[in-house]
Amino acid sequence: MATTQPQSTPADEYRAARNAVGLVDRRDWGMLELTGRDRATFLHALLSNEIKALAPGQGCAATLLDVHGKVQVVVDVWVADDRIFVVTPPSMAQKTAEALDHYLFSEKVAITDLSAETALLVLVGPQAHETAERVAGARPGEAVWSHVVGKLGEAPVRLVSGGRETGQAEVWIVAAASEASRLWDTLIAAGARPIGRAAFESLRVEAGTPVLGRDVDESVLLPEIPFANLVSQTKGCYPGQEVVVRIRDRGHVNRMLVGLLLDATAPGGADAVPDGAEVLADGAGVGRVTSATWSFGLEQPIALAFVRRQHAAAGSRVAVRVGERELSASVSHLPFALAPSRA
Repeated sequence: MATTQPQSTPADEYRAARNAVGLVDRRDWGMLELTGRDRATFLHALLSNEIKALAPGQGCAATLLDVHGKVQVVVDVWVADDRIFVVTPPSMAQKTAEALDHYLFSEKVAITDLSAETALLVLVGPQAHETAERVAGARPGEAVWSHVVGKLGEAPVRLVSGGRETGQAEVWIVAAASEASRLWDTLIAAGARPIGRAAFESLRVEAGTPVLGRDVDESVLLPEIPFANLVSQTKGCYPGQEVVVRIRDRGHVNRMLVGLLLDATAPGGADAVPDGAEVLADGAGVGRVTSATWSFGLEQPIALAFVRRQHAAAGSRVAVRVGERELSASVSHLPFALAPSRA
């Protein structure tokens, strides 16, 4: 982007997101548009969350599961007056469109991939809503995924209250791809600080937010991850619902996504832990790390990991195998508990 910024460190960027406002570039994410009179009922029958009852200006997060209850994609759904937007993780727009189209028979629904013509940026931090309002003249409601239309000059933008994947208030801003540079520069001029990967990963992992393709893939059952915001417990059938309900009512999963507090004192301790590193208890393998990072809030390395249910209680002592070494760790609740001054 055009605006030149003073040199900053990941710690500076982290503090900006925690205490003021940061800016995340999400132009690699995808966006689908569903139009046609049956769009809401069609999505409602396929996704894990309530779609049909959403009014224009509302939204939700949801998953598309296979019949075995395994996660195929995690999406955000935004309902507008005459269309529904489905936001997908990077490289997932085409696959998601094809998966939805597979279920399309006689319903009056058209699915269009808008990814190439859309720019998506995210403001993160306690000043996110205020900054969005100053720039675009509109402010989305505080409810997660509520959204309104504003303007950048004469260009329309959509402002969406995010799902707090960073543990902070968020405003997602959607504009035409041709407006991306101008929008970026305007947000920087309004005080937002760009957030790089290291700072973002610290925020995300502290918040306990799994990402598709790293923490979650098609081998993961929905109940194995934090999923309360992804599911309606009262809606009718959707693919995989039987498995989700059976686990909820009569059983349990054999592994769970948990946090790990790693016993190391330098930022390099997190870098040394690769995705897929084995988690051990009493010398036996009980799980694997999916994401590891340095926590600027806790000032120690942390990780997300799938761990067998018997060892998933907070406070359980485990180890992480890194090459020939074993790093001691303890299991943590998600999200990680931060001191009030750092949260």
